[in-house]
Amino acid sequence: MRLRFINHEGGELRMKSTFYDVKLRQKVDAEVVGKTQYTVKGRTRYALKGKTSDGRNLTKFVSEADYRSASVQEV
Repeated sequence: MRLRFINHEGGELRMKSTFYDVKLRQKVDAEVVGKTQYTVKGRTRYALKGKTSDGRNLTKFVSEADYRSASVQEV
């Protein structure tokens, strides 16, 4: 997985990643706004949360290593 940092207004660094947008049926670059983990039947899945420019939510499942290396707040 590839995480990119971009400069935002005021010099703040923000993380971007590529998500699959189900509505558009294509990959899109979006800002990563958080990370979360799901545990179902003893198995843990890790995910990054993103938001499109028009405000829709996106989810991308990632490996545990990528989850831990993401420098965003857990939601």
